[in-house]
Amino acid sequence: MPSGRSAIAALKKLEADREALNLRQRELEEKAAIELGQMLLGTGIETFSKKGVRKAGELLGKLGEEEGLRRLEAARPAPAREPQASSG
Repeated sequence: MPSGRSAIAALKKLEADREALNLRQRELEEKAAIELGQMLLGTGIETFSKKGVRKAGELLGKLGEEEGLRRLEAARPAPAREPQASSG
């Protein structure tokens, strides 16, 4: 700390800096939420309840991207087959 500066002034500056950082964080969180929402629109997840989206996000977050995608791919239903005509 510079010798000509008091601890009180330094503390006031620190508090002002913290408030500015908190405001910046809230702004960035809002922008991130908008980006995530735009990515998810049209995927079908918009039909989930808020609680369902949150739970799915929490579970996938715990698994991590690679493992989460692996498990979702493994759980994907097989495409429907057309019945084959019997020859006989």
